[in-house]
Amino acid sequence: MDVSPLRETIILQAGKRGFKPTNHLIHVSIPAQRMHVFEGTTCVAAYTVSTSKNPPSCRRDSGGTPDGLHRVAEKIGADTPLGTVFKGRIPTGGFYWDYTDQNLITTRILWLEGLHPGHNQGGDRDSKNRYIYIHGTNHEDLLGTPHSGGCVNMSNTDVIELFDRVDTGTLVWIDRE
Repeated sequence: MDVSPLRETIILQAGKRGFKPTNHLIHVSIPAQRMHVFEGTTCVAAYTVSTSKNPPSCRRDSGGTPDGLHRVAEKIGADTPLGTVFKGRIPTGGFYWDYTDQNLITTRILWLEGLHPGHNQGGDRDSKNRYIYIHGTNHEDLLGTPHSGGCVNMSNTDVIELFDRVDTGTLVWIDRE
């Protein structure tokens, strides 16, 4: 599959909003439950992810994954061991295998900030204020299916790889199409 049109979509959408492309670009496809990471013109990684079990939405309390242009606002958990569980972006000292039925935030957090005023930024539609992350999950068996509470879930090893690859400020396009 030629994924170069995905990169071009990010560049086009960023340009429409006055943003220049970053060294890395991330494209998340809600329908495909896939993420592609570009460095320059090359796709350097592709991952199976899980977005929301609810329909995509930018509204607070919707439980939906917000679409549109975002950037990585903060990276959290750089030195934590694989499987670390976070509550309120703080490592709990526990590991996901110690829990049974909860949907957990694990291993690394890339906190997203929406860049569309009135769509995914500001008011009751603000991705950062909704605590929308790219993060590891204790439900790796459900990756590839919509299952999250609004975030973009990844396997724990994949989220470490992504975390180490991209910088704060990296542009992220979450696509409904």
